[in-house]
Amino acid sequence: QVQLVESGGGSVQAGGSLRLSCAASGDTGSSYCMGWFRQAPGKEREKVAAIDRRGTTGYADSVKGRYTISKDNVKVTLLLQMNDLKPEDAAMYYCAAASCSQWYIRAPLDVDFTYWGQGTQVTVSS
Repeated sequence: QVQLVESGGGSVQAGGSLRLSCAASGDTGSSYCMGWFRQAPGKEREKVAAIDRRGTTGYADSVKGRYTISKDNVKVTLLLQMNDLKPEDAAMYYCAAASCSQWYIRAPLDVDFTYWGQGTQVTVSS
């Protein structure tokens, strides 16, 4: 079992930046793939970015070139740097984790994530 707590959300104007953090606790000795998802009101949850144990990353087309996912294995923290934010990026952002036995995952976004945080809200004004 692993617990995930997101932070770093807030309000920003279009073109601005935010950095989200996800702190993992619990059974963090296991090996996890991690990712970020988002859900806007009235819309389905969508994949944003993910990273495997090796550091291989995957991004949704809508955020490529603007978002960067990274992780600190010592602090067991997942980060999401979001630049050039657009109004359509506004959503509740969720951190997710899954136990990954493989060191390398070709498509980290396709991992079946089983642990979820409570979310952090991102608002982008035009």
